[in-house]
Amino acid sequence: MRMNQNERRFDFHGLGMALKQAREEKGWTQAYVAELVGKTDRTIMNIENKGQHPSFNLFFKLVTLFDISVDQFFYTEGNRGGNSCRKHIDVLLDSMNEKELVVMEATAEGLKKARETEVPE
Repeated sequence: MRMNQNERRFDFHGLGMALKQAREEKGWTQAYVAELVGKTDRTIMNIENKGQHPSFNLFFKLVTLFDISVDQFFYTEGNRGGNSCRKHIDVLLDSMNEKELVVMEATAEGLKKARETEVPE
C-alpha cells in the first residue's frame, strides 16, 4: 500500500525524550525496561535517543508502562496550533505530580495577570 501524500509521518523524538525522562525518574535502566516489554536494550536506546518508530504494540506497552499521554505525539503543530516549545512544556507537565502542577498553574495565572496589567506602549 502506497502512502498518500496527505498522510503525516510522525516524529518520535518527543516520545523518546518523554520515555527517557520517565525511565530515569523511576531509576530504571534501558535493559530493565527492555526486559519488561520483551525487547532488547538497544531497541529502547534507539527509541529514546534516535526517535526510532516503535511498533504499535511496543508503543502501547511503553506509554502505558510510564503513563505518558499520547496526545502530544498525534496532535502536532498543524492540528493543535502548538510549537516545539509548547510540545516540550507538555512533556514536562506530563511528568509532574499534582503538587507540582498546582505550582505551575499558579505561575501561569500570575503571568497572565501580569500581562493584563501591563501598560501598552
